[in-house]
Amino acid sequence: MKVAVIGGGALGVSSASWLLRDGHEVTIIDPDPIAQGSSFGNAGCLNLSSVVPMSLPGNISKVPGWLLDPLGPLAIRWRYLPQITPWLIRFLRAGTSARVGEQAAALRDLLHDSVALTSELAQWAGAQDLIRRQGHLVVYRSREAFEGDAYGWRLRRDNGIVFDTLGQDEVWQLEPSLSKDCRIGLYFPGNGHTTNPNRLINSWADAFQRDGGTITRARATAFEFEGTTLRGVLSNHGTIAADAAVIAAGAYSKPLAGQLGDVLPLDTERGYHVIVREPEAMPRLPVMDAEGKFVATPMETGLRLAGTVEFAGLDAAPDWRRADKLLTLGQRLFPALQSRYSEDRLSRWMGRRPSMPDSLPVIGLSRRCPQIAYAFGHGHVGLAACARTGLLVAELLGERTPSISLKPFSPRRFDSLASK
Repeated sequence: MKVAVIGGGALGVSSASWLLRDGHEVTIIDPDPIAQGSSFGNAGCLNLSSVVPMSLPGNISKVPGWLLDPLGPLAIRWRYLPQITPWLIRFLRAGTSARVGEQAAALRDLLHDSVALTSELAQWAGAQDLIRRQGHLVVYRSREAFEGDAYGWRLRRDNGIVFDTLGQDEVWQLEPSLSKDCRIGLYFPGNGHTTNPNRLINSWADAFQRDGGTITRARATAFEFEGTTLRGVLSNHGTIAADAAVIAAGAYSKPLAGQLGDVLPLDTERGYHVIVREPEAMPRLPVMDAEGKFVATPMETGLRLAGTVEFAGLDAAPDWRRADKLLTLGQRLFPALQSRYSEDRLSRWMGRRPSMPDSLPVIGLSRRCPQIAYAFGHGHVGLAACARTGLLVAELLGERTPSISLKPFSPRRFDSLASK
C-alpha cells in the first residue's frame, strides 16, 4: 500500500517509520526540512508522568495572576483574543473533575511506555546515544506552592505514576547546582529524555530513507478521490499517488481535516526556549521549576530552558522577551549561571504547539475516507507520545486492533462543533 504522511515532525516521522516497517511504500510530505517545527525546540522530555491535563478545577482563578506576572507562564496577544476565545471556553469546560479523570487515564495509556517505544525507534536508527533514562525532577520553593498542586499529584498516583518526594537536602544531593531556595522535590524514576530532539527525529528520517522511504519537499494542499477511495495527495509540486494518508502536520493540520468534514478546535500554543552554550551549571537530568512552569534540560548543545504558553496564532512574529524571561527564571534556578551573556553564548527559538482544548490529541480515521488517519494536536506531549501514536496509526491503516482504546482521542468527540 502506498501511504503519504503529511508532516515531517516527530508525529509524522514516527508514523512513517512504523508504516514502513509494516511493509508499506511510504512518502513523507513537508515543505520544510525534517523536525523544524515543535520537534526542533521542545524540552526533550519523554515523561510518562505527563498525565495531568492542562485545564484543572480551579485553574481559572490563577489565570489573572499568570497574565499580570511579567515572568508568568501565560501570555495572550490581545488582538488574537477574539479568535482564541472559543478555544479558551472549551478549555475551561474541559477542567471538571469528571472530565479531568477521564483525560488523565487516556494520557496514561498513551504515554505509559513512551521511553521504551522511543528507544526502540532510536535503536532501529542507530541513535541509542540520544536517549537517557535518568528520570525527571520537579522542584518547589515553598510548601504552599507544593500543596497548591496536590490535585495533580493525586491524579498521577491514581494513574500508577511512581515518584519519590524529596526534602531540601535530598534535592541538593541529586542536583547540587540548584538554588538553595528549592525546598521540595519530586523525582520520577520512570521518565527519560533525549539530548537532542532534532537530531533524534532526523536519525529516524535517515533510517526511514535508508530502508526505502521517500521524503518529498512539498506542501500538501488537498486530496484526490475516486468516490470514497483515496487516489493521491495534491501538493504545490503536483499529485503524490497514495492509497492511504496520515495527517500529522501539527499546527497546520486543521484545514486539511476540515476538507475531510472534520471540524476540530485545534489551536496553537506558542512555546519558547533559550539555550545557554557551555553553561556554568548543567543538571544531570531534566528539572522542572513547578512555580516558573519551565523545564531545564541538559542537551548536547547546552542547557535548554523551555516552556511558556503564548496565544497569538500561527503568523504573528515571535516575542523574544518570552525567551529572555526564561533565561531570567533559569538564572534564579541555577545561581551559577551568569547574569549576562554575549549573544554567541545564547540561542533563542519559538515553536507552535498544536493543542486541543481537552489536552488530548486527535488520533483516528477521517470522516470522509477510512484510508486517511489523523495524528495531531498533542500539545505538550508530542515528543513523549509520538512513538505510541505512530504505532497506533500503523495499526489503524493496517486494519489491526489498536493497542490502546482510541475512543478518548476520536475526532468525533467534537461533532457538535460541525453544526455551529
